[in-house]
Amino acid sequence: MSIVTISRGCYSRGQEVAEKVAERMSYKCISRDMLLETSKEFNIPEIKLYKAMNDAPTFFERIGSRKELYITFIQYALLREFVKDNVVYHGLAGHIFAKGLKNSLKVRINSDWQDRVQLEMQREGISREKAMKLLKKEDLERKRWSQGLYGIDPNQPEHYDLVIHIKHLSPTDAADIICHTLSLDCFKTTPESQKELEDRVDMYRRFVGNIK
Repeated sequence: MSIVTISRGCYSRGQEVAEKVAERMSYKCISRDMLLETSKEFNIPEIKLYKAMNDAPTFFERIGSRKELYITFIQYALLREFVKDNVVYHGLAGHIFAKGLKNSLKVRINSDWQDRVQLEMQREGISREKAMKLLKKEDLERKRWSQGLYGIDPNQPEHYDLVIHIKHLSPTDAADIICHTLSLDCFKTTPESQKELEDRVDMYRRFVGNIK
């Protein structure tokens, strides 16, 4: 069938959209929770993998570092899930890790700023001022991470096949749009796209094997 990656800011309801798409399509839904399994497999403290996927690189980390190595482990683990097909991934860098895969639908979910603030206030039980401060910090950190490692601004629409704004559209509406888009032939898995993905996984397997 297909692979779906959903990029979103914190409290943009992207996880909700991803879960609805996975349920309707009978796809597996995965997120950064897979870090735990990756840390066990490669004997790396989970906190190091978490920081590698969250903290923007320093100047010295941009010139070859353990951070890039940890991200390679995470990308390898994610690609192994992709090769099984029928997967929805929501979280940071999915659109980057799936770049060039013909059977991947890369989606960006945006949400109204005030709605995000209100949602964080409700879920975390914090003031509006604190919620705004935390969201701004998180958005900036994600942008710095993506630009520092890949030179990509995650907010720019050209990195996605589909950009959906959650405001008048609900998460259910967004899931409807994504599921409809998945029916297009250009996003369906073919023997050629599957072979390409398998080759990419093999490449990462050899690289990781040499390190281990």
